[in-house]
Amino acid sequence: MADPHKLSTDALVRKLLTDEHADLIRDAVAFVCQQIMEAEVSAQVGAGLGERVPEQRVTQRNGYRGRRWDTRAGTLELFIPKLRSGSYFPSFLEPRTRAEQALVAVVMEAYVNGVSTRKVERVVEQLGVASMSKSQVSRLCAGLDEQVTAFRERPLEGRYPYLWLDAKIERVRDPDGRVRRKALVVAYAVHEHGYREVIDIDVGATESGAFWREFLRSLVARGLAGVELVISDAHEGLKAAIAQVLGCPWQRCTVHFLREMCGHVGRPQQGMVAAALRQIFRAASLDEARGVCREVITRLEPVAGGKIAELLTEAEDDLIAFYAMPSEHWPKLRSTNPLERVNREIARRSDVIGIYPNDAALIRLATSMLIEQNDEWLVSRRYMSEASMESVFTRTTITAPAATGQLPVTAT
Repeated sequence: MADPHKLSTDALVRKLLTDEHADLIRDAVAFVCQQIMEAEVSAQVGAGLGERVPEQRVTQRNGYRGRRWDTRAGTLELFIPKLRSGSYFPSFLEPRTRAEQALVAVVMEAYVNGVSTRKVERVVEQLGVASMSKSQVSRLCAGLDEQVTAFRERPLEGRYPYLWLDAKIERVRDPDGRVRRKALVVAYAVHEHGYREVIDIDVGATESGAFWREFLRSLVARGLAGVELVISDAHEGLKAAIAQVLGCPWQRCTVHFLREMCGHVGRPQQGMVAAALRQIFRAASLDEARGVCREVITRLEPVAGGKIAELLTEAEDDLIAFYAMPSEHWPKLRSTNPLERVNREIARRSDVIGIYPNDAALIRLATSMLIEQNDEWLVSRRYMSEASMESVFTRTTITAPAATGQLPVTAT
């Protein structure tokens, strides 16, 4: 990018006074930001713009890269100086770019370790940091890792009645150089005061029962308590771990179940099957849901085959476990959809990376994103009202052994 048009203070004042469409505050903020960047990069280079001091100069300027910055004064178009050796990033942007820092760290870690692809090299070039050294990457990673560790090890205080667990597969390079598919797992919960929280994230070699048991035990060790319902997909190792460690009812994700059922019939029948199954999840009570489920089984068996009826009969209790909770919460307890938006954001970054250089890089980037998401949730409105959350704990619940898959018997 060519050098931006830079105005002196006098020129800026004249422009603002003569231009009837000028935005005084926005242009003034942009001017000040540009001057700050010029001063910072001059200090880093060891010389001002156009100054000839070869004995003091550390590197050379190498043009500018544009970046849009949304502020209260409006959207600013910043022109960030680039360097031929090393990198520069404005200090005033640092506090709000944790996820971006993590992305840069992962890309550069892959690059300096010689495992980058052409795609990553292009990203590095666009970032203007192609010559970043291994020590610079290490310092950047260390700063992020401190925040990540503090977030993942923080005590969990109070009760968390609802817990969602999900996993997505990412490609990670092992120390031996081979690329493996690993599970990135996220635990997200609703606190007793009604706010959503990301409570942990981890990477496992597989979604095995042993891995899930260790993961859930680490949550309990940090203070996870009061779990009344866990929502997840139907991974057998996860189901067993929930029964062994938490001993609470389990809700099977209805969205995943619908997709699975539609996979057992031809395309012409998929709409009919999906519509019939959705009726079960729109019932007014647990008893009504059971009745609808039996009607759906009877209706679908002749037209969709015995496999659908068999799978639905087997999964019935797990699909309608959410009906034992307050009705206000039902729409939010049927599936793992609350995690889908978060997963899409992680996937968008993963598309840039392609292959993570190691487990730590994956955890660093994903956790940095989730910290920002968690902060947003904690300052936004409650996900569930505080009054409705109190009703979760005022129920008198007798929980059947988790391994049987039976629903709890509840009285109010």
